[in-house]
Amino acid sequence: MTRVAPGEGVRVVYLYDQPAVRSQSVYHAVGYATGVDGPDTILVTTPAEPYVSIGYHQRAADELDLGTCAALGLPVVRREVGGGAVYLDSGQVFVNWVFRHDRLPPMLADRYARYAAVLVATYQGYGIPAELRPVNDIHVRGRKIGGTGAARLGEAELVVGSLMLDFDTETMAAVLRVSSVKMRDKVVGALRDYMTTMRRELGVEPDRDEVVDRYLAACSRFLGRPMVPGTLTAVELARARELDEVMSSPSWTHRTDGRRVAGVQIHAGVQVHATEYKAPAGLLRITTVVRDGVLAEVSIDGDVTVLPQDALTRLEAGLVGVGAGRGQILVAVEQWYDRTGVDAPGLPPAELVAAIVAALPAPG
Repeated sequence: MTRVAPGEGVRVVYLYDQPAVRSQSVYHAVGYATGVDGPDTILVTTPAEPYVSIGYHQRAADELDLGTCAALGLPVVRREVGGGAVYLDSGQVFVNWVFRHDRLPPMLADRYARYAAVLVATYQGYGIPAELRPVNDIHVRGRKIGGTGAARLGEAELVVGSLMLDFDTETMAAVLRVSSVKMRDKVVGALRDYMTTMRRELGVEPDRDEVVDRYLAACSRFLGRPMVPGTLTAVELARARELDEVMSSPSWTHRTDGRRVAGVQIHAGVQVHATEYKAPAGLLRITTVVRDGVLAEVSIDGDVTVLPQDALTRLEAGLVGVGAGRGQILVAVEQWYDRTGVDAPGLPPAELVAAIVAALPAPG
């Protein structure tokens, strides 16, 4: 890394209440406009309206219920940073670093760690026991309170994230494209169980300006550089207007060269997946919540006949805590068959295990 001159400041640009597309286009614009002598910048941004953002590698129609987004009046904005679909509103303050590429660690994991350290310190200053969960999540007692993303644009490295004052889990779940009502319910439950916010931790939403001031003070301490309020240049503003047009266009939003990621990732350690599986006994619908490689919840239903009638309900409870691997699940299911003497014509243990495994996240 290039050594930073002592006392060299970081420009801070406050951009509150921005239109949805501008809240995304602006950090891209600053990145593209950053030259070899450009200033390191922290953008502090909030949206004026709720919207949904999808990652660069995603397909909008695969990830989102676009009908619900339209009904709720939520714009959809694709960003050039990776990651997943997310609902965004004024409950989150975006704190985006746009630094010259030689001013941050060369390895992405180290870059994430430096960025996350400031967020962690800010939360801890409020008595919230936040910590970095590598590679790029921030957790409080096992619940995610934020993640980070990164991209390289021209001479600039972007590291982006937010201060989570509050979060609307119901709307987040409503806009995702999922396979069933049951899976949507599981997503809502998982978001409640495995995400948190400053409001949830403190019992009240903290004052936004105070949180930002504390965050920037922590930036100054960790970076060893003063924070210097500034404004966007004419070149940056012109580029932002250009990108507003691009990022508002259907051809950009609905690009089809992205990929579909099965299931919903709540955070790096928690995934919700669902599938339909045709067994000889009939159609099975399986939904799973996997936490850190272990089954946290399992839902099994379908047009099958199993006696006694509460057998599948008892199996669901018995699978909680079982490792999310075929072998471990097979042992648990076989033991359940032996212990309960269940009568399930057309649904032998191996078939039921195959259905459950089909509703698990892909390895790796």
